[in-house]
Amino acid sequence: MPKAPWWKRAVVYQIYPRSFADATGSGIGDLVGVRERLEHLAWLGVDALWLSPFFRSPMHDFGYDVSDYCDVDPLFGGLADFDALLSAAHDRDLRVLIDWVPAHTSSEHPWFVEAKSSRESPRRSWYVWRDPGKDGGPPNNWTTAFTPGAPAWSLDEPSGQYYLHSFLPEQPDLDWNNPEVVEAMHAVLRFWLDRGVDGFRADVIHNIGKPEALPDVDPKLAPIPHCALNDEPQTHEHLRAIRKLVDAYPGERMMVGEVFLLSTEQVAAYYGRNDELHLSFNFPPLFAAWEAEAWRQCIEKTAQSLDPIDAWPSWVLSNHDNPRHRTRYGSEARARAAAVLLLSLRGTPFLYMGEELGLEDAVITDAERVDPGGRDGCRAPLPWDRSPTHGWGAKPWLPWPPNAGDRSVEARRADPHSMLHLYRKLLALRRASPALSLGTFRLLPGADSVLVYERRGGNDRRVVAINFRDEAAPLELEGPLEVELASDGHGEGSAFGGEIGPDQALILR
Repeated sequence: MPKAPWWKRAVVYQIYPRSFADATGSGIGDLVGVRERLEHLAWLGVDALWLSPFFRSPMHDFGYDVSDYCDVDPLFGGLADFDALLSAAHDRDLRVLIDWVPAHTSSEHPWFVEAKSSRESPRRSWYVWRDPGKDGGPPNNWTTAFTPGAPAWSLDEPSGQYYLHSFLPEQPDLDWNNPEVVEAMHAVLRFWLDRGVDGFRADVIHNIGKPEALPDVDPKLAPIPHCALNDEPQTHEHLRAIRKLVDAYPGERMMVGEVFLLSTEQVAAYYGRNDELHLSFNFPPLFAAWEAEAWRQCIEKTAQSLDPIDAWPSWVLSNHDNPRHRTRYGSEARARAAAVLLLSLRGTPFLYMGEELGLEDAVITDAERVDPGGRDGCRAPLPWDRSPTHGWGAKPWLPWPPNAGDRSVEARRADPHSMLHLYRKLLALRRASPALSLGTFRLLPGADSVLVYERRGGNDRRVVAINFRDEAAPLELEGPLEVELASDGHGEGSAFGGEIGPDQALILR
């Protein structure tokens, strides 16, 4: 097998720091907590971790409204804590990716405070300002995320101009048409690369480019947040410059982009010709039904879009912005089958903290809700043990997920048949198998309810089958095959008998 960059072979584990581990007794997760729990990641067998934002922020969007890109918010610790975490991760051969939020800042960032101080401010042009429209209202019909149908503009009454915010009013959009903005954001990347980070997850990276004329969108599309429609050619120019910067550093640094455009063909364009993003998140699976045909279509569409440009896929089932797949799919049996699917597809998988425990979304009452986008349930804290505080020093900032004690790391680790041990076995198998880590992919025929495919790397061959229904199905496959791994553990080490069980996934060799 040819040598491939680490990020093609890797499995990346996403950490939402507020909810991962609390070392200070504040009820909010922190960087020391992450460092103290790195043993869990090393034992599990992942290759890298991605930290959601820990920068200074007023926390209107829980860290995605950055007021200082080059410092740690005191909630999470300080720069020394980050450096210690990075060093400890590298000592365990774990790469570290951090979030980069390039399309907007906090309204409390010194850049915006200065920009807002006067129309003549030198930083005024760092953000997107426009005079009112002909009717005295917003300059165009773009709408914002989080508040359906609300204008993506807020009026600054002292200056009489509107500023653009694709998300909250507290998150003004930067104007990447200004070279000074480009250089400032490049400096942020250099700051963290010089500290030794292995790469970045780039937040809504497709939203950095804007058409200078800012035209109205088709009224039929106006209710859709503009950030989900924004797809401008100049963004690719910016990405090529960013890629050149990142690639200039040693050690195969990388960038994975959040391109929240649900057309796979559009997302594929952000790879460029191996000169833009190294990886781009593939979001259709987050919204695909748990059906064999839906997944066949997702897989085929990904291959059709990425193979012609020699781009490497990524796969994700859960993250901090969407309901957990254990909640969406409705049963642990299906979540176990989904683990086999995710970790045997061709591409780089991203795990969301707690999916290895089979966590469900927390039930959040209106009184407990704090997130403007209603994403609290999937951000519930990770339970570490069976105690009443589940390994946290204080009552956490959000309620626990269901059955937190039974689904804690301690409880799952003690049970060799648990979901946690299934993930560990899958990760070890993926790492040991050239076919599963970097091999070719080919769909095979199967029953309507069963997705079947072959992975092959040199002389190494695996066949993967996933039954999407709760009833057994016949499965005809060529040659004698052995059940190497079963999502429910049934039949492992035995010859495959021509049938796949209900809600079962198999890896055969």
